[in-house]
Amino acid sequence: MLLAESGCHITPSGCGFPAPGLNSFNFKPIFSIGSFDFTKPMLLALICMVIVVGFFWAAFAKPKLVPGKLQLVGEIGYTFIARGIARDVIGKKGDKFVPFLTSIFFFVWIMNIMSIIPLAQFPVASRFAYPVALALLVWLTYMYLTFKTHGFKGGVKNLVWMEGLPKPLIPLIVFLEFLQNVITRPFTLAVRLWANMFAGHMLIVMFSVASWYLLTPSIMTAFAGGSFILAVGMTAFEVLIQFLQAYIFTLLTSLYISGALEEGH
Repeated sequence: MLLAESGCHITPSGCGFPAPGLNSFNFKPIFSIGSFDFTKPMLLALICMVIVVGFFWAAFAKPKLVPGKLQLVGEIGYTFIARGIARDVIGKKGDKFVPFLTSIFFFVWIMNIMSIIPLAQFPVASRFAYPVALALLVWLTYMYLTFKTHGFKGGVKNLVWMEGLPKPLIPLIVFLEFLQNVITRPFTLAVRLWANMFAGHMLIVMFSVASWYLLTPSIMTAFAGGSFILAVGMTAFEVLIQFLQAYIFTLLTSLYISGALEEGH
């Protein structure tokens, strides 16, 4: 985008290649309310929410015995989460969590898909605040279910205790279990999604910018074509990663819910 605006191509005069960086993830405010700036990622996140809620509302507002096309697509998506994640990981207890898991999966997936949508062209989850907010929601659900199911004493035991440990190892294992279940889980859940979307978007921007930079009436045109092919290939690969990251995020969420509902170690 910066190259296109400046008209910068590789030339004998030495037009330098402006490598994309963190500036690719910063946006000018669309509008401001006091000190609050409303930006493009916020708008895309709202659009993603409306898409998910609107789609399932339209699909199941008036369900029919013989489903129409919209209801059929909604049922396929819902069944995919119900059978492929909730039932397989949590068991029969997972049925009541299917709406929650379905919402998470499709919200994360649509946020990721925004990177290949014209005019949007930005994965919302590549801004760290959004994976953090989702991971915090999952962590709060995990904590709530843990203590609701087992009570305070049983919940603490579920989080940090392992039966049959040698006494000298108990303090170390309790500390490590606390670190893993209470601190590391939400952190890694957020970082995994954010890092994949950040890296994927950066690679696509890099090859796209390089294609424009190398596009000159000389032999460099061949290199521009190669860079463009790589950009297209990376975009196709990114489509797969977008789906996998939504699936992994939802799968890990179901694993945490399963752990909250089960007895301690």
